[in-house]
Amino acid sequence: MNDEPSVLDFFKSLLTFWRGPILRIPPAEFETDSDHIEIDEFQGEEDLDLFIPDEGATDKARIDIPQEGGRDRARTSFPWRTLLALGFAIAAQFSLEPRPERTWMPGLILYFIAAVFLILAYVREEFKPAPIPPTIRSITLLDVRLFPLIIGVLFSLAAFVLFNGNRFTWLNTLLWISGIALVGFAFWVPASKGQSWFSKALQIRRNQNINFKISPQTIILIFVGLIAILFRFYRLGQVPPEMVSDHAEKLLDIWDVLHGETSIFFPRNTGREAFQMYLTAGVIGILGTGYSFLSLKIGTVLCGVLTLPFVYLLGKEVANRRVGLIALFFAGIAYWPNVISRIALRFTLYPFFFAPALYFFLRGLRTANRNYFILAGIFVGLGLHGYSPFRIVPIVFIIMVGIYILHRQSVGYRKQTIIGLFLTGLIALLVFLPLLNYSLANPENFSYRTMTRLGTIEREFPGSPLFIFLDNLWDAMVMFAWDNGEVWVLSVTNRPALDVVSSALFYLGFGLLTIRYIRRRNWLDIFLLLLIPLLMLPSILSIAFPAENPSLNRTAAAIIPVFVIIGITLDGIISVIESKCPSQINRGFAWAVVFLLVIWAGYQNYDLVFNQYQQTYERSSWNSSEIGKTIKDFTDSIGSQDNAYVVAFPHWVDTRLVGINAGYPTRDFAIWPEAFEDTLNTPGAKLFLVKIDDSESLDALQNLYPNGVIQRHDSRVPEKDFYQFYVLPE
Repeated sequence: MNDEPSVLDFFKSLLTFWRGPILRIPPAEFETDSDHIEIDEFQGEEDLDLFIPDEGATDKARIDIPQEGGRDRARTSFPWRTLLALGFAIAAQFSLEPRPERTWMPGLILYFIAAVFLILAYVREEFKPAPIPPTIRSITLLDVRLFPLIIGVLFSLAAFVLFNGNRFTWLNTLLWISGIALVGFAFWVPASKGQSWFSKALQIRRNQNINFKISPQTIILIFVGLIAILFRFYRLGQVPPEMVSDHAEKLLDIWDVLHGETSIFFPRNTGREAFQMYLTAGVIGILGTGYSFLSLKIGTVLCGVLTLPFVYLLGKEVANRRVGLIALFFAGIAYWPNVISRIALRFTLYPFFFAPALYFFLRGLRTANRNYFILAGIFVGLGLHGYSPFRIVPIVFIIMVGIYILHRQSVGYRKQTIIGLFLTGLIALLVFLPLLNYSLANPENFSYRTMTRLGTIEREFPGSPLFIFLDNLWDAMVMFAWDNGEVWVLSVTNRPALDVVSSALFYLGFGLLTIRYIRRRNWLDIFLLLLIPLLMLPSILSIAFPAENPSLNRTAAAIIPVFVIIGITLDGIISVIESKCPSQINRGFAWAVVFLLVIWAGYQNYDLVFNQYQQTYERSSWNSSEIGKTIKDFTDSIGSQDNAYVVAFPHWVDTRLVGINAGYPTRDFAIWPEAFEDTLNTPGAKLFLVKIDDSESLDALQNLYPNGVIQRHDSRVPEKDFYQFYVLPE
């Protein structure tokens, strides 16, 4: 019987591309050695499941060949559909850039045209995302070392009890870490002979003819990494220039840590998890940078930089090395992750812990190696000590497994997947134990900040919760192209969260993965797409305060899938250039377009961070550092800290920040006009700092101290001048 497709079958497949792959001439016979390879199924371009015995093991390893079948397409005509899709997407996003007359209609129309050319390019097999890497999974039994497991559980239970009182101590911390290590070791799968790090190190040491070679790919990776580091650390002391009240709360908590109050959860200012406090305390202890804005910045910017290698690894994990490299570059220069790192609050901890957790969990699913699930659990647990929006991540992982199990890629491995999820959850729970103890003892404090946004603790819902949720969802999903919120502390307000090039590539990639999922039904495509709104739920669920959505801080972990999708898109465009351009002139033109896009993205992100954000922040924040320096100069010359005062005025500078900048971290220099007379009995020189438009306080001081000297301090920022009122000693 002849099973070859007819011409009619070919045209049916072409017209109904969403139902499956377009039929083509079948490839040559696939020869196999029945002793080594077993084919489960082969349906068109569907996955091949190959079973190959693992050396030195009785278990079988399974390799799933990627769906797209490589990129050895025959060269065709100039890829005009792909470039038109890119061009219209760029034009659409450019039309959405902030300007007085900005409207969304032109951008919507242009994005629609881009989507049409994108579909045409995909249908004609001109533009496709990189194939998903093959999966290599070992079928192993759930063996466990009982003695370490029992001891580890007992240590963890003892630590849990000793965490009462909201304090880390040497004893409960040692028991806690030991319990995690023992339980992890109980489930850890040792490397096969000769594959452990120790064995490889011995082999290298014994080898007398060691030749170290650096590949061009490694050189490019190092170069891209250096660019990312430059964007993150450049002018770190000046951008942003001033602290806000949240920084005062953090530095006071860090003061407590360095003076023996080793809290698990810090209740000041509605409650905070502990990781940043101990990280900054370490920075202060190692670098000696003191209780300063710079100390806070160094810790969070380091976290932002250390997130980038996992962005690269995730790109490799879901596609290939070039996708990882592109994702690393665009995430490294992007204004969004750069700003949330530089603001020196806990925001960057959300992607910092999520990126490795996701990488290890996805790698565990692809290899069925228990060790990766254990590592994922460690980072999930640590993330729960970082920033409260991370509490959505365990739910995200459960949804991830649910999506995976519902797809045919999981057939034969669903039991192992459930075991992997269990291991991740168990290890995460053990790492979370200190906070679990606190949350059970103080549930209201632990959940207060979340419930003020999700519930009606602070205010009633301003409308129907369902409609507010849907509005918030829409606002969050379009923030990459339209409006990233109105919080000047961590954004250039009311502009897109991404630059023009990145936003266009993201929405093209979103469409590309949607089309591939409709045709291929691979779980990873739909998961990457759903991951973005799931990670933004902490912002979307701000039902009581919908004006706070979208926010770049509570959506921060969405940085990871967003830039991976950007990498997938640009990698696909580069692949089109490599395989479809028939002449050197066409190829040169296409590569020039890509080069210009990269330069454009770099320039715009530089301008957004170091010009627009810096200028907006300076205009919006109070110059507490200048006021603090004035007091420092006074105390170093003729006065003392007890005789320096900042006259309190509504909506002016946080006087705690003045003390921190002056070098007195726990000193609040505020004085109200009603207390002026109390200073008469204080001997020595005195300094009063007065807001420029607080004429009443200035008059009161002149009446009280007729011989006082008034000087106007000219600030570096317009409209931030203040008066210095000196009372000289007799």
